[in-house]
Amino acid sequence: MGRMTATTPRRVLLAAPRGYCAGVDRAVIAVEKALEQYGSPVYVRHEIVHNKYVVQTLEKKGAIFVEDTAEVPEGSIVMFSAHGVAPTVHEEAAERKLATIDATCPLVTKVHKEAVRFAQDDFDILLIGHEGHEEVIGTSGEAPDHITLVDGPEDVAGVEVRDPSKVVWLSQTTLSVDETMETVGALKEKFPLLISPPSDDICYATQNRQIAVKQMGADADLVIVVGSKNSSNSVRLVEVALGAGANDAHLVDFAEEIDEAWLEGVSTVGVTSGASVPEVLVDGVLAWLSERGFEDVEIVKSAEESITFSLPKELRRDLRAEAAALSEK
Repeated sequence: MGRMTATTPRRVLLAAPRGYCAGVDRAVIAVEKALEQYGSPVYVRHEIVHNKYVVQTLEKKGAIFVEDTAEVPEGSIVMFSAHGVAPTVHEEAAERKLATIDATCPLVTKVHKEAVRFAQDDFDILLIGHEGHEEVIGTSGEAPDHITLVDGPEDVAGVEVRDPSKVVWLSQTTLSVDETMETVGALKEKFPLLISPPSDDICYATQNRQIAVKQMGADADLVIVVGSKNSSNSVRLVEVALGAGANDAHLVDFAEEIDEAWLEGVSTVGVTSGASVPEVLVDGVLAWLSERGFEDVEIVKSAEESITFSLPKELRRDLRAEAAALSEK
């Protein structure tokens, strides 16, 4: 691409929807409400959502993030992240006499219930997802003897099942739709009787954000995705942007991480954010771009989102009293 001239128009294509999904919003508010109701500390097992800024902000308010339930003192309150946990984690919490708040996204809970139901019917469950991701670990823990992880189409050749007539696929909710369906296609070639889940496991927010990026990708010289590197859905947005025709795409947590060299020869910048990203971070990127001449902002809208989830039921109880009672037993 040639160098820009002084008259080359500079514009920003801003994806809509972007940022917080209903499950993330619910989880973040749940931590804030728990701190308001019960005071600090409230322990959170793993990052409540995969976003550096959100975690740092909640830490300042008094949340303590731990990697393992064993790090939580007996008689304390612990919250489980939006990604969900295996049943063994609930058992560990009970053994340590902890009061728990389950902030698992309801869409992840749906996948957990599907895994349990198909395992009860003695199906082999092929879970499409990324090894080591917290959501995959939690879902696998619901039926460990029935679930086989399939981490992309390249894994399909090595998949073995007991009965090819009793096989179903489920998926991590934050994957790329295209990537997932490519894996499903390979699985169906190997197992023609493969059953699909009763509803699409990839969450509505992940799909909507990917569709918006596809719509603007072909028109963007550069796409900036706001999100953390450990956020699966944010990483996927970079891949989707490049696949849609963007010349370049990068993932940043904050505006100051943008390299001015990326703007060389660029007249159109696409901007979006992952489902765990607060809008204040997008505003920072837009301000950064505006200072460099990218003041014209056009909205690229792919869907309306009106879904909300109620807060975890545990926030309607006196958990401090419950934790004290448990520790006395």
